[in-house]
Amino acid sequence: MNTPTAGAPVALVTGANKGIGLETARRLVEAGYRVYLTARNPELGKRAADEVGAQFLELDVTSDASVDHGAVIVEQTDGHLDVLINNAGITGPLVEAKDYTADDATTVLLTNVVGYVRMIHAFLPLLGRSTDPRIVNVSSGLGSFGLFHDESRIESRFGSPLYGAAKAAINMLTARYARLLPHIRVNTADPGMTATDLSGGQGHSVHDGTDAIVAFALSAPGGPTGTFADRDGELPW
Repeated sequence: MNTPTAGAPVALVTGANKGIGLETARRLVEAGYRVYLTARNPELGKRAADEVGAQFLELDVTSDASVDHGAVIVEQTDGHLDVLINNAGITGPLVEAKDYTADDATTVLLTNVVGYVRMIHAFLPLLGRSTDPRIVNVSSGLGSFGLFHDESRIESRFGSPLYGAAKAAINMLTARYARLLPHIRVNTADPGMTATDLSGGQGHSVHDGTDAIVAFALSAPGGPTGTFADRDGELPW
């Protein structure tokens, strides 16, 4: 495992004690980044951070106080942030369409959409101190209208309307932020069907699932912004 040196670029990954977030943190550490691995559970988060050589930061994306405290810690320790990876998310209930409730929608959107906005708002000042700031929003093909209307794709047949709606919102947030924040590269990555707890262990490896995330995070200055892609290339919105 590579050990980040003084002056190493700084990244933060939310929801990173397992799955895609953990693998993303691992790969960024291996690339020489100083990585803040965030999680709500301090025991699980600290163990995961130790495993990959990252710095653990307790953080709950649904809490203003928690996110603001995290930003203070990063500011006091590093003074800036080069890469923000918004990964924390939940699937919500998987039930029949008639059984989804307003409370279900609120829970999913508060974590998967409002949480992303909360993170961006809190960390924008630190990103503004980077010479090459990047935001990578982890989304899903389930939020793509283009893929939904392509009957050859699994995204057209999958249920989970609340999760899909949240990911569609993330896609639009990405496109709008990229235009409104021209000094920051903002992109959306789709891990695809990845074998994690969220997918019930089905799909490709977490390494494959993090390819697009890591590619955006490590892209050179002048790289893409306002795009939506998986490991095979750009996707339709």
